[in-house]
Amino acid sequence: MAADIVYGRNPVREAERGRRGVRRVWTAADTDPAELTRLAGSPDHQGVVAEVDPYPYADPTALLRAPDALVVALDQVQDPRNLGAICRSAEAAGAAGVVICERRAAAVTPAACKASAGAVEHLDVARVRNLADWLASAREGGAWVYGADAGAEAPYTSLDLSGRVVLVLGGEGGGLRPRVAAGCDVLTSIPTTGRVGSLNVSAAAAVLMFAASRAA
Repeated sequence: MAADIVYGRNPVREAERGRRGVRRVWTAADTDPAELTRLAGSPDHQGVVAEVDPYPYADPTALLRAPDALVVALDQVQDPRNLGAICRSAEAAGAAGVVICERRAAAVTPAACKASAGAVEHLDVARVRNLADWLASAREGGAWVYGADAGAEAPYTSLDLSGRVVLVLGGEGGGLRPRVAAGCDVLTSIPTTGRVGSLNVSAAAAVLMFAASRAA
């Protein structure tokens, strides 16, 4: 049976507390550091690596069942560290889950697990073949869909983020694809006052998620 690798103290601890079985754990106390690096595929293992069951992706149709569900949808976010950071914020903000694309997008890899500090073990992450179609279904189900766009006129502070909400964020560099943007009820921006014109996708996601969690 296929297996995944999780590395780092927090990710391994949360995997042991989470939904998937932990098959084996290697630590610096009994394993050569070079072997830990080889097993992890990274030197950032903090002296602990685990072999675990494959990640249990959630059913995307189930994420919006609650009347106050908050879901984050990512349009081809490709950096697993960004995906992990977004999942960490989503779990902390009480989001119902995160939706990612099946193609041209980061999956829940060991690097994403590490960046999430183990949050992916407790958060529902679902994959969809066509994000625009899923957003259309979400709207038909009564969700309000808000897309993050640095050039949008409506600041996020002007929105009613209560109730069933989907926050959509685009991939690094390209932002939202046209059909995905067209599937949003409103495009919104995060006003900034510094010289850098926009936030990293994981930082932008955190701002919007915590704003929505306060409005719930």
